[in-house]
Amino acid sequence: MKANCQLYTGNANKPLAKAIADYLGVPLGNAHVDRFPDGEIDVKVLDDVRGGDVFIVQPTCTPVNDHLMELLVLIDCLVRASAERITAVMPYFGYARKDRKDEGRVPITAKLAANLIVAAGAKRVLTVDLHAPQIQGFFDIPVDHLYAQPVLLRKFQEVDVNDVVLVCPDVGGMKMVRGWAKVLDAPMAVVDKRRTGPDKVETGRVIGDVRDKIAIMVDDMISTGGSIVQAASTVRQHGAREVHVAATHAVMCGPAYDRLAASDIDRVVVTDSIPLDPAKGDLDGRLEVVTLAQMLGEAIKRIHHNDSVSSLFRPNLYSV
Repeated sequence: MKANCQLYTGNANKPLAKAIADYLGVPLGNAHVDRFPDGEIDVKVLDDVRGGDVFIVQPTCTPVNDHLMELLVLIDCLVRASAERITAVMPYFGYARKDRKDEGRVPITAKLAANLIVAAGAKRVLTVDLHAPQIQGFFDIPVDHLYAQPVLLRKFQEVDVNDVVLVCPDVGGMKMVRGWAKVLDAPMAVVDKRRTGPDKVETGRVIGDVRDKIAIMVDDMISTGGSIVQAASTVRQHGAREVHVAATHAVMCGPAYDRLAASDIDRVVVTDSIPLDPAKGDLDGRLEVVTLAQMLGEAIKRIHHNDSVSSLFRPNLYSV
């Protein structure tokens, strides 16, 4: 890496930031990111960043408002310290659920969050598995949108593809599941999900054949766990002999752990885009975490050297 590549982080996911720094062979930048007594964000960068190519690793995960504000203040701090280019590395992009006006008098908060990041002074964004891919277009700066599929797939290499069916827990995730099905050369199925509230869904039908199959359910995130647990139950009722879940972002809020613990899901594989609470446990060995550090580190390296990032989309490129 060139000497002027610098890596910083807030408080959102320090272990991932450190792992990325180790992969790149650069020290994690020295920055003070704390709070004033009234809760305001207090930031001071303790290194010389003048003329630097600076990357801030900061998923805007829970608490979303705090971590988004940390990112914005860090960007502003680095702009005023004369960094040449600032890239916001956001493994998880919060406020992505509202990407359009699906009813009257509602905001488009994904666009608002994008505007704030650009206004703060970021010149580029690096992110993974956006909840809605069109959010890339909400930024007026370049966005490198990576997919966790190659990393997650490594956990399923031992499964006999002749017994596998890729299951989409709802129609909205069909494109992501289709990508998995293409790589594994496996059939697809979809669970008919009807949402009755922000965290309540009703499921009942499976479109496709899952009987006596190993069902791999793929989604971009697990939030409260309601959707994935109910979909898994429906797949079981339709004869699947095993149910595995692969999700990029383990938001895991509210009753998520309890729901997953009580479910008959055989295995849940997630990435470290969001840090998990170690006090919540690993669902009796059923929860597995794979790291995005190598993928993100390689992307940062290529962005820094102005090399192609699109080649990172090849499946099975990364070890876990």
